[in-house]
Amino acid sequence: MKAQLRDLIDRAIAALREAGTLPADLPTPDFVIERPKDRSHGDFSTNAAMLLAKPAKSNPRALAQHLVDAIERGDDIASVEIAGPGFLNFRLSPAAWGRQLAQVHAQGAAYGRNDRGSGRTAGVEYVSANPTGPLHVGHGRAGAIGDCIARVLEANGWRVRREFYYNDAGVQINNLALSTQARAKGLKPGDPDWPADAYNGDYIADVAAAYLRGDSVEVEGHVVSGKDDPDDLDAIRAFAVAWLRREQNADLAAFGVSFDVYFLESSLYTDGKVEETVRELVAKGHTYEEGGALWLRSTDFGDDKDRVMRKSDGTYTYFVPDVAYHLSKWQRGYERAITELGADHHGSLARVRAGLQALDAGIPSGYPEYVLHQMVTVMRGGEEVKLSKRAGSYLTLRDLIDEAGADAVRWFLVARRPDSQLVFDIDLARSQSLDNPVYYVQLSHARICGLLRQMAERGLAFDLANGLAQPLDLADAPLRELLIDLARWPEIVATAGEQLEPHLIAGYLLELAQGFQTYYNDHQFLVDDAAVRDARLALALAVRQVLANGLGLLGVQAPERM
Repeated sequence: MKAQLRDLIDRAIAALREAGTLPADLPTPDFVIERPKDRSHGDFSTNAAMLLAKPAKSNPRALAQHLVDAIERGDDIASVEIAGPGFLNFRLSPAAWGRQLAQVHAQGAAYGRNDRGSGRTAGVEYVSANPTGPLHVGHGRAGAIGDCIARVLEANGWRVRREFYYNDAGVQINNLALSTQARAKGLKPGDPDWPADAYNGDYIADVAAAYLRGDSVEVEGHVVSGKDDPDDLDAIRAFAVAWLRREQNADLAAFGVSFDVYFLESSLYTDGKVEETVRELVAKGHTYEEGGALWLRSTDFGDDKDRVMRKSDGTYTYFVPDVAYHLSKWQRGYERAITELGADHHGSLARVRAGLQALDAGIPSGYPEYVLHQMVTVMRGGEEVKLSKRAGSYLTLRDLIDEAGADAVRWFLVARRPDSQLVFDIDLARSQSLDNPVYYVQLSHARICGLLRQMAERGLAFDLANGLAQPLDLADAPLRELLIDLARWPEIVATAGEQLEPHLIAGYLLELAQGFQTYYNDHQFLVDDAAVRDARLALALAVRQVLANGLGLLGVQAPERM
Protein backbone atom coordinates (compact mmCIF):
# COMPACT_ATOMS: atom_id res chain seq x y z
CA MET A 1 0.00 0.00 0.00
CA LYS A 2 2.82 2.41 0.85
CA ALA A 3 4.47 1.71 -2.49
CA GLN A 4 1.24 2.49 -4.33
CA LEU A 5 0.78 5.74 -2.40
CA ARG A 6 4.39 6.74 -3.04
CA ASP A 7 3.84 6.19 -6.76
CA LEU A 8 0.70 8.36 -6.71
CA ILE A 9 2.53 11.17 -4.87
CA ASP A 10 5.53 10.96 -7.23
CA ARG A 11 3.20 11.31 -10.21
CA ALA A 12 1.38 14.23 -8.60
CA ILE A 13 4.70 16.04 -8.01
CA ALA A 14 5.67 15.41 -11.64
CA ALA A 15 2.32 16.83 -12.78
CA LEU A 16 2.87 19.98 -10.68
CA ARG A 17 6.29 20.46 -12.26
CA GLU A 18 4.80 20.09 -15.71
CA ALA A 19 2.05 22.59 -14.86
CA GLY A 20 4.58 25.10 -13.56
CA THR A 21 3.29 24.99 -10.00
CA LEU A 22 6.65 23.58 -8.95
CA PRO A 23 10.03 24.51 -10.51
CA ALA A 24 10.89 22.10 -13.30
CA ASP A 25 14.28 21.30 -11.75
CA LEU A 26 12.99 20.79 -8.19
CA PRO A 27 14.03 17.30 -7.05
CA THR A 28 11.55 15.00 -5.35
CA PRO A 29 12.25 15.08 -1.60
CA ASP A 30 12.79 11.97 0.48
CA PHE A 31 9.30 12.08 1.97
CA VAL A 32 7.89 9.44 4.29
CA ILE A 33 4.60 7.58 4.29
CA GLU A 34 3.61 6.33 7.70
CA ARG A 35 0.68 5.47 9.87
CA PRO A 36 -0.64 8.52 11.77
CA LYS A 37 -0.10 8.36 15.51
CA ASP A 38 -3.75 9.22 15.92
CA ARG A 39 -5.53 6.48 13.96
CA SER A 40 -8.62 8.68 13.57
CA HIS A 41 -6.60 10.86 11.16
CA GLY A 42 -6.60 8.16 8.50
CA ASP A 43 -4.77 5.10 7.27
CA PHE A 44 -1.53 6.73 6.07
CA SER A 45 0.11 10.16 6.26
CA THR A 46 2.90 11.92 4.32
CA ASN A 47 5.08 14.98 4.88
CA ALA A 48 5.74 15.46 1.14
CA ALA A 49 4.12 18.92 0.94
CA MET A 50 6.14 20.31 3.86
CA LEU A 51 9.42 19.08 2.39
CA LEU A 52 8.57 20.58 -1.00
CA ALA A 53 7.37 23.93 0.35
CA LYS A 54 10.66 25.50 1.39
CA PRO A 55 12.67 24.86 -1.82
CA ALA A 56 9.57 25.78 -3.84
CA LYS A 57 9.15 28.99 -1.76
CA SER A 58 5.54 28.12 -1.15
CA ASN A 59 3.17 27.92 1.80
CA PRO A 60 3.07 24.26 2.99
CA ARG A 61 -0.72 24.08 3.27
CA ALA A 62 -1.18 25.76 -0.10
CA LEU A 63 1.24 23.30 -1.68
CA ALA A 64 -0.55 20.47 0.11
CA GLN A 65 -3.77 21.57 -1.57
CA HIS A 66 -2.05 21.52 -4.97
CA LEU A 67 -0.95 17.95 -4.27
CA VAL A 68 -4.46 16.97 -3.19
CA ASP A 69 -5.82 18.32 -6.47
CA ALA A 70 -3.11 16.55 -8.53
CA ILE A 71 -3.33 13.10 -6.94
CA GLU A 72 -5.14 10.56 -9.10
CA ARG A 73 -7.75 9.03 -6.85
CA GLY A 74 -9.05 6.10 -8.85
CA ASP A 75 -11.09 3.78 -6.66
CA ASP A 76 -8.28 3.15 -4.17
CA ILE A 77 -8.45 6.39 -2.20
CA ALA A 78 -11.59 7.31 -0.32
CA SER A 79 -10.27 10.71 0.82
CA VAL A 80 -7.18 12.91 1.14
CA GLU A 81 -7.22 15.55 3.85
CA ILE A 82 -4.80 18.31 4.87
CA ALA A 83 -3.85 18.37 8.53
CA GLY A 84 -1.70 20.59 10.74
CA PRO A 85 1.11 22.46 8.97
CA GLY A 86 0.68 20.52 5.74
CA PHE A 87 0.46 16.77 6.34
CA LEU A 88 -1.63 14.79 3.89
CA ASN A 89 -3.79 12.10 5.47
CA PHE A 90 -5.09 9.28 3.25
CA ARG A 91 -8.04 7.02 3.79
CA LEU A 92 -8.16 4.02 1.49
CA SER A 93 -11.37 2.67 0.07
CA PRO A 94 -12.97 -0.68 0.97
CA ALA A 95 -12.16 -1.81 -2.58
CA ALA A 96 -8.45 -1.10 -2.06
CA TRP A 97 -8.37 -3.04 1.19
CA GLY A 98 -10.32 -5.84 -0.42
CA ARG A 99 -7.68 -6.16 -3.14
CA GLN A 100 -4.98 -6.17 -0.47
CA LEU A 101 -6.70 -9.02 1.33
CA ALA A 102 -7.11 -10.94 -1.92
CA GLN A 103 -3.40 -10.45 -2.63
CA VAL A 104 -2.45 -12.18 0.64
CA HIS A 105 -4.55 -15.19 -0.34
CA ALA A 106 -3.34 -15.25 -3.93
CA GLN A 107 0.36 -15.13 -3.05
CA GLY A 108 0.18 -17.37 0.00
CA ALA A 109 3.64 -18.38 1.22
CA ALA A 110 5.19 -15.94 -1.27
CA TYR A 111 3.37 -12.94 0.20
CA GLY A 112 5.93 -10.47 1.51
CA ARG A 113 8.85 -11.88 -0.47
CA ASN A 114 10.57 -9.74 -3.13
CA ASP A 115 13.43 -9.89 -5.64
CA ARG A 116 15.60 -7.03 -4.35
CA GLY A 117 18.61 -9.31 -4.27
CA SER A 118 18.03 -10.29 -7.91
CA GLY A 119 19.57 -13.70 -7.30
CA ARG A 120 22.95 -12.26 -6.31
CA THR A 121 25.03 -14.19 -3.82
CA ALA A 122 25.35 -13.24 -0.17
CA GLY A 123 27.46 -15.16 2.32
CA VAL A 124 26.30 -15.15 5.92
CA GLU A 125 28.82 -16.35 8.50
CA TYR A 126 27.67 -16.98 12.04
CA VAL A 127 28.36 -18.98 15.21
CA SER A 128 31.92 -19.87 14.06
CA ALA A 129 32.77 -21.29 17.47
CA ASN A 130 36.17 -22.70 18.31
CA PRO A 131 35.82 -26.50 18.42
CA THR A 132 37.00 -26.58 22.02
CA GLY A 133 33.77 -27.20 23.91
CA PRO A 134 29.97 -27.26 23.84
CA LEU A 135 28.20 -24.24 22.41
CA HIS A 136 27.20 -21.65 24.99
CA VAL A 137 24.18 -19.36 25.05
CA GLY A 138 26.10 -16.58 23.27
CA HIS A 139 26.67 -18.98 20.37
CA GLY A 140 22.94 -19.62 20.46
CA ARG A 141 22.20 -15.92 20.03
CA ALA A 142 24.65 -15.81 17.13
CA GLY A 143 22.96 -18.86 15.59
CA ALA A 144 19.46 -17.43 15.92
CA ILE A 145 20.43 -14.01 14.54
CA GLY A 146 22.61 -15.35 11.74
CA ASP A 147 20.13 -17.99 10.61
CA CYS A 148 17.27 -15.47 10.62
CA ILE A 149 19.36 -12.95 8.65
CA ALA A 150 19.97 -15.66 6.06
CA ARG A 151 16.26 -16.49 5.88
CA VAL A 152 15.28 -12.82 5.56
CA LEU A 153 17.88 -12.22 2.82
CA GLU A 154 16.46 -15.19 0.91
CA ALA A 155 13.01 -13.63 1.26
CA ASN A 156 14.52 -10.52 -0.34
CA GLY A 157 15.71 -12.44 -3.38
CA TRP A 158 19.33 -13.13 -2.41
CA ARG A 159 21.04 -16.44 -3.06
CA VAL A 160 22.40 -17.14 0.41
CA ARG A 161 25.33 -19.31 1.45
CA ARG A 162 25.44 -20.06 5.18
CA GLU A 163 28.98 -20.42 6.47
CA PHE A 164 30.65 -21.67 9.66
CA TYR A 165 34.30 -20.72 10.16
CA TYR A 166 36.17 -23.16 12.39
CA ASN A 167 39.15 -21.71 14.26
CA ASP A 168 40.83 -25.09 14.32
CA ALA A 169 44.38 -23.76 14.64
CA GLY A 170 46.32 -21.96 17.36
CA VAL A 171 46.81 -21.94 21.11
CA GLN A 172 43.24 -22.88 22.08
CA ILE A 173 43.32 -26.05 19.99
CA ASN A 174 46.63 -27.01 21.54
CA ASN A 175 45.12 -26.48 25.00
CA LEU A 176 42.23 -28.74 23.99
CA ALA A 177 44.68 -31.47 22.97
CA LEU A 178 46.66 -31.17 26.21
CA SER A 179 43.44 -31.21 28.27
CA THR A 180 42.22 -34.37 26.54
CA GLN A 181 45.62 -36.00 26.90
CA ALA A 182 45.66 -35.25 30.62
CA ARG A 183 42.23 -36.86 31.03
CA ALA A 184 43.38 -39.83 28.95
CA LYS A 185 46.27 -40.28 31.39
CA GLY A 186 43.91 -40.34 34.34
CA LEU A 187 44.37 -36.77 35.54
CA LYS A 188 41.53 -34.50 36.55
CA PRO A 189 41.12 -30.80 37.41
CA GLY A 190 42.88 -30.02 40.68
CA ASP A 191 45.58 -32.64 40.31
CA PRO A 192 49.15 -31.31 40.65
CA ASP A 193 50.02 -32.18 37.04
CA TRP A 194 46.79 -30.82 35.53
CA PRO A 195 47.72 -28.33 32.73
CA ALA A 196 47.43 -24.69 33.78
CA ASP A 197 45.31 -23.58 30.79
CA ALA A 198 43.30 -26.78 30.47
CA TYR A 199 39.56 -27.00 29.84
CA ASN A 200 37.92 -28.31 33.04
CA GLY A 201 34.46 -29.37 31.87
CA ASP A 202 33.26 -32.96 32.18
CA TYR A 203 33.01 -33.14 28.39
CA ILE A 204 36.81 -33.41 28.19
CA ALA A 205 36.59 -36.72 30.07
CA ASP A 206 33.99 -37.87 27.52
CA VAL A 207 36.32 -36.98 24.64
CA ALA A 208 39.27 -38.78 26.26
CA ALA A 209 37.22 -41.92 26.95
CA ALA A 210 35.96 -42.01 23.36
CA TYR A 211 39.51 -41.56 22.07
CA LEU A 212 40.90 -44.41 24.19
CA ARG A 213 38.04 -46.70 23.09
CA GLY A 214 39.02 -46.12 19.48
CA ASP A 215 35.67 -44.58 18.55
CA SER A 216 35.28 -43.21 15.03
CA VAL A 217 33.86 -39.76 14.41
CA GLU A 218 32.51 -38.64 11.03
CA VAL A 219 32.27 -34.92 10.34
CA GLU A 220 31.42 -33.52 6.89
CA GLY A 221 32.54 -36.69 5.13
CA HIS A 222 35.80 -37.15 7.06
CA VAL A 223 36.32 -39.97 9.55
CA VAL A 224 38.71 -39.60 12.50
CA SER A 225 39.36 -42.52 14.85
CA GLY A 226 40.79 -42.67 18.34
CA LYS A 227 43.28 -45.19 19.65
CA ASP A 228 44.58 -46.53 22.92
CA ASP A 229 47.64 -44.25 22.99
CA PRO A 230 47.56 -41.28 25.37
CA ASP A 231 51.01 -40.12 24.22
CA ASP A 232 50.08 -39.41 20.57
CA LEU A 233 49.21 -35.72 20.94
CA ASP A 234 48.61 -35.18 17.22
CA ALA A 235 46.10 -38.02 17.10
CA ILE A 236 44.42 -36.71 20.24
CA ARG A 237 44.21 -33.21 18.76
CA ALA A 238 42.61 -34.44 15.52
CA PHE A 239 40.14 -36.66 17.39
CA ALA A 240 39.15 -34.02 19.95
CA VAL A 241 38.47 -31.42 17.27
CA ALA A 242 36.37 -33.86 15.22
CA TRP A 243 34.47 -35.06 18.31
CA LEU A 244 33.57 -31.53 19.38
CA ARG A 245 32.69 -30.44 15.87
CA ARG A 246 30.22 -33.32 15.72
CA GLU A 247 28.78 -32.33 19.10
CA GLN A 248 28.40 -28.71 18.05
CA ASN A 249 26.72 -29.77 14.82
CA ALA A 250 24.24 -31.86 16.83
CA ASP A 251 23.46 -28.90 19.08
CA LEU A 252 22.88 -26.67 16.06
CA ALA A 253 20.68 -29.28 14.42
CA ALA A 254 18.53 -29.37 17.58
CA PHE A 255 18.31 -25.60 17.25
CA GLY A 256 17.24 -25.79 13.60
CA VAL A 257 20.47 -24.22 12.34
CA SER A 258 22.47 -25.63 9.44
CA PHE A 259 25.24 -24.51 7.10
CA ASP A 260 26.22 -24.85 3.46
CA VAL A 261 29.94 -24.33 4.03
CA TYR A 262 32.24 -25.37 6.89
CA PHE A 263 35.49 -23.49 6.42
CA LEU A 264 38.61 -24.52 8.37
CA GLU A 265 41.08 -21.86 9.45
CA SER A 266 43.83 -24.48 9.13
CA SER A 267 43.13 -24.73 5.38
CA LEU A 268 44.28 -21.14 4.95
CA TYR A 269 47.73 -22.24 6.10
CA THR A 270 47.88 -25.62 4.36
CA ASP A 271 46.69 -24.07 1.08
CA GLY A 272 49.17 -21.20 1.37
CA LYS A 273 46.45 -18.54 1.43
CA VAL A 274 47.86 -16.71 4.44
CA GLU A 275 51.35 -16.44 2.92
CA GLU A 276 49.85 -15.45 -0.41
CA THR A 277 47.81 -12.67 1.19
CA VAL A 278 50.83 -11.34 3.07
CA ARG A 279 52.96 -11.34 -0.12
CA GLU A 280 50.24 -9.42 -1.92
CA LEU A 281 50.03 -6.81 0.84
CA VAL A 282 53.80 -6.36 0.75
CA ALA A 283 53.72 -6.06 -3.04
CA LYS A 284 51.04 -3.35 -2.85
CA GLY A 285 53.35 -1.27 -0.67
CA HIS A 286 51.11 -1.14 2.40
CA THR A 287 53.49 -2.81 4.85
CA TYR A 288 56.74 -1.97 6.61
CA GLU A 289 59.16 -3.67 8.98
CA GLU A 290 59.93 -2.36 12.43
CA GLY A 291 61.34 -4.04 15.53
CA GLY A 292 61.71 -7.31 13.67
CA ALA A 293 57.95 -7.40 12.93
CA LEU A 294 55.96 -6.85 9.74
CA TRP A 295 53.32 -4.10 10.04
CA LEU A 296 50.26 -3.19 7.97
CA ARG A 297 49.69 0.53 7.35
CA SER A 298 46.08 0.11 8.39
CA THR A 299 45.83 3.81 9.31
CA ASP A 300 45.82 4.51 5.57
CA PHE A 301 42.42 2.81 5.50
CA GLY A 302 40.70 4.29 8.55
CA ASP A 303 42.15 2.21 11.40
CA ASP A 304 43.21 4.10 14.54
CA LYS A 305 46.77 2.70 14.41
CA ASP A 306 48.96 0.45 12.30
CA ARG A 307 48.80 -3.26 13.10
CA VAL A 308 51.40 -6.00 13.44
CA MET A 309 50.89 -8.74 10.86
CA ARG A 310 53.85 -10.98 11.52
CA LYS A 311 55.48 -10.95 14.94
CA SER A 312 59.21 -11.04 15.49
CA ASP A 313 59.02 -14.78 16.18
CA GLY A 314 57.63 -15.36 12.67
CA THR A 315 54.04 -16.17 13.69
CA TYR A 316 51.06 -14.23 12.37
CA THR A 317 48.67 -12.19 14.46
CA TYR A 318 45.10 -13.44 14.44
CA PHE A 319 43.68 -10.81 12.07
CA VAL A 320 45.92 -11.91 9.17
CA PRO A 321 44.11 -15.23 8.50
CA ASP A 322 40.86 -13.27 8.90
CA VAL A 323 41.91 -11.05 5.99
CA ALA A 324 42.81 -14.11 3.92
CA TYR A 325 39.49 -15.72 4.85
CA HIS A 326 37.36 -12.74 3.84
CA LEU A 327 39.36 -12.39 0.64
CA SER A 328 38.34 -15.96 -0.14
CA LYS A 329 34.69 -14.95 0.27
CA TRP A 330 35.11 -12.27 -2.37
CA GLN A 331 36.92 -14.70 -4.65
CA ARG A 332 34.13 -17.26 -4.16
CA GLY A 333 31.61 -14.78 -5.54
CA TYR A 334 30.04 -13.39 -2.39
CA GLU A 335 28.92 -9.98 -3.60
CA ARG A 336 27.74 -9.33 -0.09
CA ALA A 337 29.37 -10.83 3.01
CA ILE A 338 27.72 -10.60 6.42
CA THR A 339 29.60 -11.71 9.50
CA GLU A 340 27.71 -12.15 12.78
CA LEU A 341 29.98 -11.93 15.83
CA GLY A 342 29.94 -11.25 19.55
CA ALA A 343 30.51 -7.62 20.49
CA ASP A 344 33.89 -8.58 22.02
CA HIS A 345 35.23 -8.92 18.45
CA HIS A 346 34.62 -5.23 17.74
CA GLY A 347 38.30 -4.31 17.89
CA SER A 348 39.25 -6.51 14.94
CA LEU A 349 36.73 -5.17 12.44
CA ALA A 350 38.61 -2.09 11.24
CA ARG A 351 41.87 -3.96 10.70
CA VAL A 352 40.23 -6.73 8.66
CA ARG A 353 38.54 -4.18 6.41
CA ALA A 354 41.82 -2.24 6.18
CA GLY A 355 43.63 -5.38 5.10
CA LEU A 356 41.04 -6.07 2.41
CA GLN A 357 41.28 -2.52 1.08
CA ALA A 358 45.08 -2.67 1.07
CA LEU A 359 44.89 -5.66 -1.27
CA ASP A 360 43.38 -3.35 -3.94
CA ALA A 361 41.29 -6.23 -5.24
CA GLY A 362 38.13 -4.23 -6.01
CA ILE A 363 36.48 -5.18 -2.72
CA PRO A 364 33.92 -2.57 -1.50
CA SER A 365 35.04 -0.50 1.50
CA GLY A 366 32.21 -1.78 3.71
CA TYR A 367 33.06 -5.43 3.04
CA PRO A 368 32.31 -7.47 5.06
CA GLU A 369 29.22 -6.18 6.85
CA TYR A 370 29.26 -6.92 10.56
CA VAL A 371 26.36 -7.64 12.89
CA LEU A 372 27.50 -7.70 16.52
CA HIS A 373 25.48 -9.16 19.37
CA GLN A 374 25.71 -8.38 23.06
CA MET A 375 25.83 -10.83 25.92
CA VAL A 376 22.91 -12.90 27.18
CA THR A 377 22.02 -13.15 30.87
CA VAL A 378 19.91 -16.22 31.69
CA MET A 379 17.54 -16.03 34.66
CA ARG A 380 15.54 -18.71 36.44
CA GLY A 381 13.43 -18.06 39.53
CA GLY A 382 14.74 -14.51 39.66
CA GLU A 383 18.37 -15.63 39.86
CA GLU A 384 21.08 -15.69 37.21
CA VAL A 385 22.00 -19.10 35.80
CA LYS A 386 25.69 -19.28 34.92
CA LEU A 387 27.09 -22.76 35.12
CA SER A 388 26.66 -26.10 33.41
CA LYS A 389 28.03 -29.27 35.00
CA ARG A 390 28.99 -30.58 31.58
CA ALA A 391 30.77 -27.43 30.40
CA GLY A 392 32.14 -26.49 33.78
CA SER A 393 32.11 -22.71 33.44
CA TYR A 394 29.12 -21.63 31.35
CA LEU A 395 25.53 -22.49 30.46
CA THR A 396 25.33 -24.44 27.23
CA LEU A 397 22.92 -23.89 24.38
CA ARG A 398 21.70 -27.47 24.77
CA ASP A 399 20.90 -26.81 28.45
CA LEU A 400 18.72 -23.88 27.42
CA ILE A 401 16.98 -25.80 24.62
CA ASP A 402 16.26 -28.71 26.97
CA GLU A 403 14.66 -26.35 29.49
CA ALA A 404 12.73 -23.93 27.29
CA GLY A 405 12.37 -25.62 23.89
CA ALA A 406 13.96 -24.66 20.58
CA ASP A 407 11.09 -22.39 19.46
CA ALA A 408 11.14 -20.25 22.59
CA VAL A 409 14.94 -20.08 22.62
CA ARG A 410 15.08 -18.96 18.98
CA TRP A 411 12.37 -16.34 19.50
CA PHE A 412 13.84 -14.85 22.66
CA LEU A 413 17.40 -14.75 21.27
CA VAL A 414 16.36 -12.94 18.09
CA ALA A 415 13.48 -10.76 19.30
CA ARG A 416 15.65 -7.85 20.43
CA ARG A 417 18.20 -5.76 18.57
CA PRO A 418 21.50 -7.67 18.41
CA ASP A 419 23.41 -4.76 19.92
CA SER A 420 21.20 -4.71 23.03
CA GLN A 421 21.86 -6.62 26.23
CA LEU A 422 19.47 -9.55 26.52
CA VAL A 423 17.95 -11.08 29.65
CA PHE A 424 16.56 -14.55 28.92
CA ASP A 425 13.92 -15.46 31.48
CA ILE A 426 13.56 -19.26 31.41
CA ASP A 427 10.37 -19.14 33.47
CA LEU A 428 8.73 -16.75 30.99
CA ALA A 429 9.96 -18.72 27.97
CA ARG A 430 8.44 -21.92 29.38
CA SER A 431 5.15 -20.37 30.43
CA GLN A 432 1.95 -21.00 28.50
CA SER A 433 0.61 -17.53 29.14
CA LEU A 434 -0.18 -14.49 27.05
CA ASP A 435 2.83 -12.77 28.63
CA ASN A 436 5.05 -15.13 26.65
CA PRO A 437 5.33 -13.54 23.17
CA VAL A 438 6.21 -16.68 21.22
CA TYR A 439 3.37 -18.58 22.89
CA TYR A 440 0.99 -15.69 22.10
CA VAL A 441 1.92 -15.67 18.41
CA GLN A 442 1.84 -19.45 18.03
CA LEU A 443 -1.49 -19.59 19.88
CA SER A 444 -2.97 -17.08 17.44
CA HIS A 445 -1.96 -19.29 14.52
CA ALA A 446 -3.30 -22.41 16.22
CA ARG A 447 -6.54 -20.66 17.16
CA ILE A 448 -7.26 -19.86 13.48
CA CYS A 449 -6.54 -23.48 12.56
CA GLY A 450 -8.98 -24.44 15.30
CA LEU A 451 -11.71 -22.35 13.67
CA LEU A 452 -11.43 -24.50 10.56
CA ARG A 453 -11.68 -27.70 12.58
CA GLN A 454 -14.74 -26.40 14.42
CA MET A 455 -16.31 -25.38 11.12
CA ALA A 456 -15.86 -28.90 9.73
CA GLU A 457 -17.22 -30.46 12.94
CA ARG A 458 -20.35 -28.32 12.68
CA GLY A 459 -20.84 -29.10 9.00
CA LEU A 460 -20.43 -25.48 7.92
CA ALA A 461 -19.04 -24.48 4.53
CA PHE A 462 -16.47 -21.83 3.65
CA ASP A 463 -16.28 -20.02 0.32
CA LEU A 464 -13.16 -17.87 0.02
CA ALA A 465 -14.32 -16.11 -3.14
CA ASN A 466 -17.58 -15.19 -1.46
CA GLY A 467 -15.69 -13.95 1.60
CA LEU A 468 -13.42 -11.72 -0.47
CA ALA A 469 -16.40 -10.34 -2.36
CA GLN A 470 -18.05 -9.00 0.79
CA PRO A 471 -17.82 -5.22 1.46
CA LEU A 472 -15.44 -4.29 4.26
CA ASP A 473 -16.80 -2.26 7.16
CA LEU A 474 -13.90 0.17 7.70
CA ALA A 475 -15.74 1.77 10.59
CA ASP A 476 -14.83 -1.41 12.48
CA ALA A 477 -11.54 -0.21 14.05
CA PRO A 478 -10.06 -3.67 14.84
CA LEU A 479 -10.77 -4.73 11.26
CA ARG A 480 -9.11 -1.66 9.80
CA GLU A 481 -6.05 -2.14 12.05
CA LEU A 482 -5.73 -5.76 10.95
CA LEU A 483 -5.91 -4.77 7.28
CA ILE A 484 -3.22 -2.13 7.77
CA ASP A 485 -1.02 -4.64 9.61
CA LEU A 486 -1.41 -7.21 6.83
CA ALA A 487 -0.43 -4.56 4.29
CA ARG A 488 2.73 -3.74 6.27
CA TRP A 489 4.21 -7.23 6.00
CA PRO A 490 6.09 -6.78 2.68
CA GLU A 491 7.62 -3.56 4.00
CA ILE A 492 8.73 -5.30 7.21
CA VAL A 493 10.46 -8.05 5.21
CA ALA A 494 12.21 -5.54 2.96
CA THR A 495 13.36 -3.37 5.88
CA ALA A 496 14.60 -6.35 7.92
CA GLY A 497 16.64 -7.48 4.91
CA GLU A 498 18.02 -4.06 4.11
CA GLN A 499 19.02 -3.30 7.71
CA LEU A 500 19.89 -6.89 8.72
CA GLU A 501 17.47 -6.66 11.63
CA PRO A 502 15.39 -9.85 11.97
CA HIS A 503 14.07 -8.66 15.33
CA LEU A 504 11.70 -6.47 13.28
CA ILE A 505 9.97 -9.68 12.18
CA ALA A 506 9.34 -10.79 15.76
CA GLY A 507 8.03 -7.39 16.79
CA TYR A 508 5.68 -7.26 13.83
CA LEU A 509 4.31 -10.76 14.45
CA LEU A 510 3.49 -9.91 18.05
CA GLU A 511 1.62 -6.78 16.92
CA LEU A 512 -0.29 -8.76 14.29
CA ALA A 513 -1.21 -11.45 16.82
CA GLN A 514 -2.39 -8.81 19.29
CA GLY A 515 -4.45 -7.13 16.58
CA PHE A 516 -6.06 -10.44 15.65
CA GLN A 517 -6.79 -11.25 19.29
CA THR A 518 -8.59 -7.91 19.66
CA TYR A 519 -10.68 -8.66 16.58
CA TYR A 520 -11.28 -12.26 17.68
CA ASN A 521 -12.59 -11.16 21.06
CA ASP A 522 -15.08 -8.75 19.45
CA HIS A 523 -16.44 -10.99 16.68
CA GLN A 524 -18.08 -14.36 16.23
CA PHE A 525 -16.68 -16.29 13.27
CA LEU A 526 -18.79 -19.43 12.83
CA VAL A 527 -22.12 -17.64 12.45
CA ASP A 528 -25.07 -18.91 10.44
CA ASP A 529 -24.91 -16.01 7.95
CA ALA A 530 -22.67 -17.44 5.20
CA ALA A 531 -21.61 -14.04 3.88
CA VAL A 532 -20.48 -12.82 7.32
CA ARG A 533 -18.85 -16.17 8.12
CA ASP A 534 -16.94 -16.27 4.84
CA ALA A 535 -15.75 -12.67 5.17
CA ARG A 536 -14.44 -13.15 8.71
CA LEU A 537 -12.77 -16.44 7.90
CA ALA A 538 -11.13 -14.88 4.82
CA LEU A 539 -9.62 -12.27 7.10
CA ALA A 540 -8.57 -14.85 9.72
CA LEU A 541 -6.92 -17.09 7.13
CA ALA A 542 -4.97 -14.14 5.73
CA VAL A 543 -3.68 -13.46 9.25
CA ARG A 544 -2.80 -17.15 9.62
CA GLN A 545 -0.85 -17.03 6.36
CA VAL A 546 1.20 -14.02 7.39
CA LEU A 547 1.86 -15.44 10.85
CA ALA A 548 3.13 -18.64 9.23
CA ASN A 549 5.27 -16.70 6.76
CA GLY A 550 6.82 -14.66 9.57
CA LEU A 551 7.41 -17.58 11.92
CA GLY A 552 9.12 -19.35 9.03
CA LEU A 553 11.60 -16.48 8.69
CA LEU A 554 12.40 -16.87 12.39
CA GLY A 555 12.78 -20.64 12.15
CA VAL A 556 9.92 -21.06 14.63
CA GLN A 557 7.10 -23.57 14.16
CA ALA A 558 3.57 -22.49 13.27
CA PRO A 559 1.55 -25.11 15.18
CA GLU A 560 -1.99 -26.08 14.26
CA ARG A 561 -2.84 -27.18 17.79
CA MET A 562 -1.68 -26.00 21.21
